[in-house]
This record gives sequence, structure tokens and C-alpha cells, in this order.
Amino acid sequence: MCNVRMIRTEPGLVSIPLEKAVYCENCKIVSSSGRQRCGLCGSERIVRMAPLIPEPWDPGPVPALALAA
Repeated sequence: MCNVRMIRTEPGLVSIPLEKAVYCENCKIVSSSGRQRCGLCGSERIVRMAPLIPEPWDPGPVPALALAA
């Protein structure tokens, strides 16, 4: 995955733009694979995430407890 943007300090938490996010039904991960295949396992069983989440999507502010950590 290139162009990874860290938005929080938790290890392993990354941000993928919704327009580019795909879910692989084979390896059960969400990635930003730009092809018609999963970038990890090569499966063609991928589903675009954008049509599944209604717009506009606003995650809202970060909870104060998360900022204090």
C-alpha cells in the first residue's frame, strides 16, 4: 500500500480513501487495490466499499479520551 496516511497513533491503523477501498472476499481484508484483483492474494473476488456506505460520511470529531492517550 502506498500513500498511507497515519491519522492516529495506534500501531497498524491506516486510512484508505473510501473511493479507493475494496474488500477481498477471499482473504477478508480491506485495501486500496487499484486493479480488478486483490493486491494481497490476487483474488478477483473484490467488492468496492464506496457503494456500500451512504454519503456524506462524516466520522465526526476524535473523542477526547483518544486525544489524551
